Amino acid sequence: MSCGKTAAAALVDADGALCHLCYNRHRRPRRLCGRCGQLKRIARNARDGQPDLCDGCYQSPEATCSVCSRVRPCTSRDQQGKPVCATCYQRRRTGEPCARCGKTKPVNTRWPIGPVCMTCYTAVLRSPAECPRCGIVQPLIARGDDGAEVCGPCVGFAADYSCKQCGRAGNPHSRGRCAHCVLAERVNALLAGPDGTVTPQMEPLAAALTDAPSPFRAIQWIKESPNTRLLARLAADGHVLSHELLDELPPSRHQRYIRQLLVHTGILEERHEDLERIPGWLEHELTDKPAAHASLARPFLHWFLLRRARQRAAHRHHPASADRDLRRRVSVALDFLAWMDQRDLVLADLAQEHIDDWITGATSQRRYLIRYFLKWTTSRQLTRELTVPSLPRQEPQDLLDEDDRWPLLQRCLTDDALPTDVRAAGAITLLFGPSTERLCHLTPEHLKFDDKHAHLVLGRHPVLLPPRLAELLRQLAEQPQLRPQLSRVRPGPRWLFPGMVPGKPTSTHGMTQKLNRYGIPVRTARNAALAALAADLPSPILADVTGMHRHTALRWVAYARRDWAEYLAARME
Repeated sequence: MSCGKTAAAALVDADGALCHLCYNRHRRPRRLCGRCGQLKRIARNARDGQPDLCDGCYQSPEATCSVCSRVRPCTSRDQQGKPVCATCYQRRRTGEPCARCGKTKPVNTRWPIGPVCMTCYTAVLRSPAECPRCGIVQPLIARGDDGAEVCGPCVGFAADYSCKQCGRAGNPHSRGRCAHCVLAERVNALLAGPDGTVTPQMEPLAAALTDAPSPFRAIQWIKESPNTRLLARLAADGHVLSHELLDELPPSRHQRYIRQLLVHTGILEERHEDLERIPGWLEHELTDKPAAHASLARPFLHWFLLRRARQRAAHRHHPASADRDLRRRVSVALDFLAWMDQRDLVLADLAQEHIDDWITGATSQRRYLIRYFLKWTTSRQLTRELTVPSLPRQEPQDLLDEDDRWPLLQRCLTDDALPTDVRAAGAITLLFGPSTERLCHLTPEHLKFDDKHAHLVLGRHPVLLPPRLAELLRQLAEQPQLRPQLSRVRPGPRWLFPGMVPGKPTSTHGMTQKLNRYGIPVRTARNAALAALAADLPSPILADVTGMHRHTALRWVAYARRDWAEYLAARME
């Protein structure tokens, strides 16, 4: 009745017959496992003082495998009844040509079209369509005389693949129900409050999860993702969800994911998360710090650093991740206060020689960031006027050689073995050298296509794209999202490089690591691209095309014309 195979029946009832495999999958009773405590199918009943054990906890008795002669758990038998371990059983399984894909694989079931492998079996059941003969939406598992795909009942094959709960055809999951019904049940169990029901505040998230485009992936996410543990705990506590409530939790990637999930579904208001999560980070940093240090660090962050950062973020067209820089400035300030305590110094007694000692005693340039803290203390008249030396400006040190840059660009444009996003991101970096932050925040709106040409908008003016790169970006803009995206209450941008977090692009660190993994060194490639552009373009045009600041463009042009003019002239000859 379920799989359509002809086999010995394990159960015959009013709904039809079930083979042993389908009975185990769909109808075998479930009880609480005595070891893991979960409601699962029981593989061994309780006896001799031993509790019920589920399929995951039960281990079959060990025996000598008749194929490999190793003593291992043997759950299968050969034709002579001798034990066979799972590894040897899989290796010795004979296959037949699949009637759908033509590949020789182990047969999962036999339909009117012939033997079908597991891959095709899953693909057909998860994509039911309207039968051209009877007009009913069902899995098309047969073919008519004209070769058109039809459903089983139209050719006398009465396999029922409809859900026993909602009647929807296809997408079978467990116990005769479809994946949509199973997903709805598990979402309600995940988001249940103290009274066992989903609270009105969590209903938008429940609706978004239930309506996920791929119910199987959503079920797997609920079952396996560690983020769902935190989400279930928040729902079970019954508190009104807010940013302040999440800020009280220890900072972690799970906390950040759940926050963005709640923002994405409209439960929480959207905010500039890179900045707003820094106060929570500071509170956890101050847990083991003296109270005097905390009384200085908090106003320094809130009234000086964050105030300026929020003003800049409100006017940026391309968001910048400022949280790392702000954390470093606060960390340097805390280190400086600890350094002062070791020398029995107070802010009012600071002199220029103390600042010089602090700077010269460093092994890196990190201590130069103390300028921000001292600027704030001076404005509050906590210290006298002190001078922090300017950070030594360095010229670009690592540039990708031109003999390596052009073959690498050719590889990005022509190598189909590379992922499409890697090819597109690598080619943009090698040609135009944008920052990784700007690259990750590209959307289809940054692409301009006309009858003959395609352009990419990185700054004020669009730049012409090579045809092959334009085709790669067109594919990224038009292809469906690889990861199932939840429905969003407020429309948001559709990213060319989507990330794991709903509604967010891939992170700059993730993009850099991915390109480096495929042999595209981001830093050296970007430096080489900017040096080549700066050698040919005036600084105003360079700034308008790439979107960089005009002062940065001036420095690049000065560097390129000083150090690259002779090199480029030699290459032209």
